[in-house]
Amino acid sequence: MIDHIGFSVIDYQQSKEFYCKVLTPLGIERVMEVEGWAGLGAQKKPELWFGQGETPQNPMHLAFNAPDRSAVDKFYQLAIAAGAVDNGAPGIREIYHPDYYGAFVIDLNGHNLEAVCHSPE
Repeated sequence: MIDHIGFSVIDYQQSKEFYCKVLTPLGIERVMEVEGWAGLGAQKKPELWFGQGETPQNPMHLAFNAPDRSAVDKFYQLAIAAGAVDNGAPGIREIYHPDYYGAFVIDLNGHNLEAVCHSPE
């Protein structure tokens, strides 16, 4: 439903390194940079944009599709290693549905990031 989303970050270079590292297991990579904004996406289409701002926008919740549960686990491990704060370790979230497997972290700018796989194990 969403074509792309964009938000500001406090430290562009640090955020670029963070997102390029932690989103790799989800098949998301940097596609382009334009005028101080990085566009990340899968299949060469930028869907997630961020750029330098004086302050980040109010914390956002960004959920990324993961191809499988191991990608959710790897996303979480890389994010924590890159400086994110735990906001929900990888696991089933039956409140959403029986196969909802997700992990949550707070990124370097206070945004709540989630990787989720909806497929059964």
